[in-house]
Order: sequence, then C-alpha cells, then structure tokens
Amino acid sequence: MRICLLFIWLLFLVLPDQGLGQARRNLNFKYFGLTLHPRGDDNAELMPLNPDGKGYLVFNLGASVGYEHFIKGDKFSIKAIQALYADCALQLAGFTHLGVRAVIFEAGRHSLNGGLGPTLVYRRNWSTLDGYNVSTSFFGGDPEDAWQYKMIWYAGELEYNYRLTDRTDFSTSFVPGYPNIMSLSFGVRVWLE
Repeated sequence: MRICLLFIWLLFLVLPDQGLGQARRNLNFKYFGLTLHPRGDDNAELMPLNPDGKGYLVFNLGASVGYEHFIKGDKFSIKAIQALYADCALQLAGFTHLGVRAVIFEAGRHSLNGGLGPTLVYRRNWSTLDGYNVSTSFFGGDPEDAWQYKMIWYAGELEYNYRLTDRTDFSTSFVPGYPNIMSLSFGVRVWLE
C-alpha cells in the first residue's frame, strides 16, 4: 500500500514538471454511490441500505478523489483514485487505484474512457458483525485482523463524461467487477489546464 501512495504522490508532484509540454490534467470528485451484487449476497441481512433485501442493490455513503494525467496527446493517461466510504454494512472502507486509461470514443460533449490497473480494496473486518458468513465473502481473511483487504491486479473502470463547460465535466464511473461486485459513482471532472 505504501508503494501505491508513493506512486500517487509522484504523479502529483513529478509528472507536471517533466517537460511534457501542455499535458492535460484533471481532478475528479465523485459520490461513491451504489454497489451491485449480480448474484445477490449471502450477507445481505448485514446491509441496512439494501432495499431489495437480497443484496442485489446496496447504497454506499462516501466519496472518491482522482487525479488523471494525459501522457500521449489526448488519448492515453495515468489515473490515481483514492476512495473512502461506508461499505454495504456501513463499516469504514476504501480503495486505492492506479491505472492506465484510454479514450474509447469522443463525440461532441460526450466521451467514454476505459482503464485498467491494480486496486487495493479494504474495509473494517466484518467478523465482528453478528451473522457474518466469511465463507462466502469476497474478502475472506483472518477474523482476528482489524481490516479485510483484497488486491485486484486487473481492476477496470469505464467512465462516461459529459462536458458542462470548458473546464468541467459531469462524470460517472462504472467498475465491472463481475461476478462479485460492480459499483457506480458520479460527480465532476475539473480540468486543471
């Protein structure tokens, strides 16, 4: 995790000063948002913001902050994301992501970007919750640990953006973690240059 944080720090401080010309950069701020479990979840009874009672759809309360730096014109970029939120059981959770991105298409005010890269997902250990079924958990882990975590080396993201002004976009992200967890978040992308 320290390596991920060091790399994010380098993105913020080093890349803008490397003589890459007028590289485009942006910050994005998103409400994190909505978790989908395509097969439901055996721990659904632990999820208070679960309107269907089966865990197919669960609301989360939290946010993510991302930094994106284009490295090859306007088509390829590196993106770092840090999120903190209340997970499906309203326990403290988060993720740290670093990945490469490409613009899939751009038409007028609309664009679709895709990305891939490693993501560390973590949460307070659910083993302390009555009724927690660790055998069906995405995380697993030792019941004695304070945190549960999972490193996903190939995490992806699809991001749709709609240009509101020259410097601001409405942005929504979809993380297709099928068959376990998919998530949706939305917010703004602010261009720094």
